[in-house]
Amino acid sequence: MSRILVAMSGGVDSSVAAALIARQGHEAVGVWMRLHDVADSYSEFKKSCCSLDAADDARRVAAQLGIPFYVMNLEREFDAGVLQPFLDAYLDGRTPSPCVDCNTYVKFGALLGRARHLYDCEAVATGHYARRVVAADGSARLARAVDTDKDQTYFLYGLRQDQLEHARFPLGELTKPEVRAIARELDLITADKPESQEICFVPGGDYREALRERAGWTETPGPIIDGDDGERVGEHRGAAAYTVGQRQGLGVALGAPRYVSRIDPLTNTIQLGRREDLETRVFGVERASFVGGAAPVGADGGAFRAEVRIRHRAQPIAATVRPATDDEPDRGGNWIVETDTPVWAAAPGQAAVFYDGDVVLGGGRISRPDAATGSDATAIARMEALELRASA
Repeated sequence: MSRILVAMSGGVDSSVAAALIARQGHEAVGVWMRLHDVADSYSEFKKSCCSLDAADDARRVAAQLGIPFYVMNLEREFDAGVLQPFLDAYLDGRTPSPCVDCNTYVKFGALLGRARHLYDCEAVATGHYARRVVAADGSARLARAVDTDKDQTYFLYGLRQDQLEHARFPLGELTKPEVRAIARELDLITADKPESQEICFVPGGDYREALRERAGWTETPGPIIDGDDGERVGEHRGAAAYTVGQRQGLGVALGAPRYVSRIDPLTNTIQLGRREDLETRVFGVERASFVGGAAPVGADGGAFRAEVRIRHRAQPIAATVRPATDDEPDRGGNWIVETDTPVWAAAPGQAAVFYDGDVVLGGGRISRPDAATGSDATAIARMEALELRASA
């Protein structure tokens, strides 16, 4: 049996993951990650998995299971790999996916590296609802969880083979009610603990507050433009306060409903459109990665068929994914996704994840169909540097 580090957030899922690792006969080592200064707060942010309350719960569960427990400071890695890209994305008019970055660069990047080199652990186990399947050729595949309602593979598409080889997902074959039942059977203190629904470093739920406090963002009013004729129809409170697809809080009345269709941070302009204006069957994807190490090879060489999901709980849509050609600079990105049926509000910055049935092929970030601005270029350069560091 192996020595396995378990990332314990103080919630029921990671608690049961630790219990199952120990039950399988492995030597479990519990670790709670200190990622940012929300960890300095107790009762004010009880729902956050990163509060001191959560750390206390994780420690108490480890004691119940009789396994060693440590606190690991990964604030620097979290800041570079998750927090700064999150802030950069909003300031650049994009919608970030911080959980993807956290899994790729922190949990199965920095944490995995320390687990193997400092704690002599073979793998890192988490409470994710996902499955790791070893193929006949010995390669590892990432597959959707048995509990499709809880499946979290959308946030794990960025894992490489060397990361997936040392990843363990004990909950992949279980449903959420089964996990709760195991926790009650073991009388774990987290058995009936509510789930955290917020971004861990935005425990109040308002990302704009994080922009103000962590990036110095100020609400600078600018024009709201109707996409039909370019007419100025209102004034917004700062471009970073909006996301593509947003309808509420626009402060305009134009008869038919309007949604944010485009955000231009350079001119501080918000463009609106009707619902049908936000439908598309073609969009670009940048910073793509593939779990198998290389893109699947389709029948005609470069292109391949897949199902694509552009939001965590969105219905997968059948699509063709192909490399971008030199004459398509307006699309942005290195890959072009052509869906069989339209998708709605494909927001730049969101993850687009490719599936073959239950198996995750890979994914990337939806690109904006124009040149990258300075802040976006900086974010991409930072991510590329982290990727190189993680693969070294």
